[in-house]
Amino acid sequence: HTAVQHAVGRGGVSVVALPGDIADQPAPEKSAGSALVTSRPTVRPGDSEIDALVRMIDAAERVTLFCGSGTAGAHAEVMQFAERLKAPVGHALRGKEWIQYDNPFDVGMSGLLGYGAAYEATHECDLLILLGTDFPYNAFLPDDVRIVQVDVRPEHLGRRSRLDLAVWGDVRETLRCVTPRIRQRTDRRFLDKMLKKHADALEGVVKAYTRKVEKHTPIHPEYVASVLDELADDDAVFTVDTGMCNVWAARYLTPNGRRRIIGSFSHGSMANALPQAIGAQFTDRGRQVVTLSGDGGFSMLMGDFLTLVQYELPVKIVLFNNSSLGMVELEMLVAGLPSYGTAHKNPDFAAVARAAGAYGVRVEKPKHLAGALKDAFKHKGPALVDVVTDPNALSIPPKISAEMVTGFALSASKIVLDGGVGRMLQMARSNLRNVPRP
Repeated sequence: HTAVQHAVGRGGVSVVALPGDIADQPAPEKSAGSALVTSRPTVRPGDSEIDALVRMIDAAERVTLFCGSGTAGAHAEVMQFAERLKAPVGHALRGKEWIQYDNPFDVGMSGLLGYGAAYEATHECDLLILLGTDFPYNAFLPDDVRIVQVDVRPEHLGRRSRLDLAVWGDVRETLRCVTPRIRQRTDRRFLDKMLKKHADALEGVVKAYTRKVEKHTPIHPEYVASVLDELADDDAVFTVDTGMCNVWAARYLTPNGRRRIIGSFSHGSMANALPQAIGAQFTDRGRQVVTLSGDGGFSMLMGDFLTLVQYELPVKIVLFNNSSLGMVELEMLVAGLPSYGTAHKNPDFAAVARAAGAYGVRVEKPKHLAGALKDAFKHKGPALVDVVTDPNALSIPPKISAEMVTGFALSASKIVLDGGVGRMLQMARSNLRNVPRP
């Protein structure tokens, strides 16, 4: 009971071990399940921190919000805050599912997987407010603007960047205290400038994605992610393998407040998507659970695929099969090393799935992709869609320097795509309607 309570309450990575001699002992007569914590308490900042934050905000002319997973449950409060400030809102990868949807202030994502105008918005403001994010890529954070960080975990405050003010509190409670006290802004010039930059950036990159993509073989992985996004349920749970699948999920999966996007975003553990999908599907057998799996990650834990068959879990595996450890190869290129040991001689994974007693289909041509996904989604049991994708497809951040290249490479021997952005372009175009025309 104590071990589970600690794991749930801390909300981190946990292992609960039950030794055989303990398991053999009589169980308590009364279940302890009802005593377990199910939610964390709200944390209100002290009055002095709230007063200081209000003063800093009122003194600033150009404010940008950058949001992480700590904004979960605070979407309405962040939108109200942004509206009062006329502030652009960017996000980290773990903040995407909580803050991007229904967001007229959206300027995209910063970091190695970034897109749009989030980088510019965080660097051209005079006050950057970090809301519930432990964003680790400090090379993408400014060092010449004032920075405030709001976080419920005090150990996160100031860990990634120099702060002018640290506010210990959860995002929703903090904004509820602060928003009514700050002055209402009417000047939209900075916000509108960033919204236009965001839309222009997405307009530019979408060309690489749309050029003959429906005829290209091997299939563009961007195309796979885009079609998957359109066909998946509105409340689907996506689990995403570490590596290039993170890129495609970040740029193509559209959040709506009901979907979940789960990955090993803090620890970068390989082969995480399939076991996470098993846990998600056990929790709710009636909800659609879809993995974005790389061939390397899937191969590492193929035994877990038998778990799906054993327990008749209807997980749908979308396998991005480029016969390569793509991210590892990029890291080797960055280090100036020739790729070694990154190529795979893969089996026909669809045939393996069928042999195991599951539904399996292999897709080698773009025109067959949508039909294969629809059939897999209709299947009542576990299903695997083995999609042969282009191993030469890379993705680069919107801003890049020598210090930012870790994990990415620009190589003349590779086909470097700027990367499409799926339905996010439509959102950016929609938000531009609020920008006054000269």
